[in-house]
Amino acid sequence: MDDDHYFSADPAVAFKRAPVSASVWGHDLELTSGSGVFAQGRVDIGTAILFRETEPPPPGRVLDLGCGYGVIGLAVAAAVPDAVVTAVDVNERAVLLANENAAALGVTDRYTASTPDGVPADATYDEIWSNPPIRIGKDALHDLLLTWLPRLAPGGRAVMVVGKNLGADSLQRWLGEQGYPTERVASAKGFRILVTRRG
Repeated sequence: MDDDHYFSADPAVAFKRAPVSASVWGHDLELTSGSGVFAQGRVDIGTAILFRETEPPPPGRVLDLGCGYGVIGLAVAAAVPDAVVTAVDVNERAVLLANENAAALGVTDRYTASTPDGVPADATYDEIWSNPPIRIGKDALHDLLLTWLPRLAPGGRAVMVVGKNLGADSLQRWLGEQGYPTERVASAKGFRILVTRRG
């Protein structure tokens, strides 16, 4: 399928798919990543630590924020049969790959990836899971989180993995200052697992 011209993600990069195998929460996932998408051909170390240091979320509505080729949300869909997962990414190649992966795993009835514009404005979530795109810069990251955290249902939580050297501790403080109390629940290999709650 040659749809390269369709994608806005770095059109200078030829779109080449690359397989990724991941074992998450007791489930083996065979996924496809691609050029121009974060962590091509692998599960990045931050996401791997997120999986290792957490249990799957309870059944409910889950948002995979900054989904890339979909590994976090698809792991949730595979491990939690009653989870309904929405995945968002600004990268249209990532969205395409995430939806292709959902089809390959047979979870399209409860997994949808789209760009942010494709998400209904009134949608709310019980959980947000993310390896957030720290590299977009602090201001853009803060805007991103303040766009999506208010969509947590009352009592909902966000689970994020953030590199210590990328500002995990200052992000934890900042989230608390915004009215989203955040605790560090694990730390490994220079990464923090942060859990943010909506009161």
